[in-house]
Order: sequence, then C-alpha cells, then structure tokens
Amino acid sequence: MPAHQERKSRRKTRLPRHQDEVEQRQDLAHLQPIPHLSGIPKETYEYRLGNRSALEWVIDQYQVSTDKRSGITNDPNRADDPQYILRLIGQVITVSLETVKIVKALPPLGLLE
Repeated sequence: MPAHQERKSRRKTRLPRHQDEVEQRQDLAHLQPIPHLSGIPKETYEYRLGNRSALEWVIDQYQVSTDKRSGITNDPNRADDPQYILRLIGQVITVSLETVKIVKALPPLGLLE
C-alpha cells in the first residue's frame, strides 16, 4: 500500500456534531451500532475538550474495538449494568449544558478594549 493511502486509512472518522449532520453522512456505516439519540440540545456541543465536544469524545472512546496486533478487545459495555453508557451520555450532556450556562453568565474580562 502506498504511504499516502496508508496515512489516509489511519485517520479517525470525525464524528458528526449535530443530528442533521448524522443524516447527511454516509461514511458512518462502519461504526459500532449505537442507539439512535435524538433531542440533544445544540448547546451540548459548545463545551469542548480540545478540538471536540465532551459528547463526541465519550461516543468516540466508548466503542467496542479490537487491537490488531494483540487481538485484545476493549468492550466498554458492562454486563452487570447494560444502561451504563446511555446514563453516562446523559450525564455528559447535563454537565456540558450546565458548564455552557455558567460560562455564558460570567462577566466579560475586558481584555479586548
């Protein structure tokens, strides 16, 4: 495989930010099946951890994956608590919304004047 194709194949797929973007994307078919989540407020995506939202980070990290070299499978699902990930997503949405609300309520720093 040529080097430029190998680099391209190693890139991670960017997760969609909004539900309407999910409907437009066709390259997400290879992702693990997850329940359809709807009604997520757009403000949830304003709380960022680096270059992506907290919700995008959780969805990306909490997928079943198998390491190609070792064959070890990382499965974040819990047999004793099947609702764990959905509850975690709900908590991340709540924290994101509350954090955005707090940040928007802060007074301006006045540094730009």
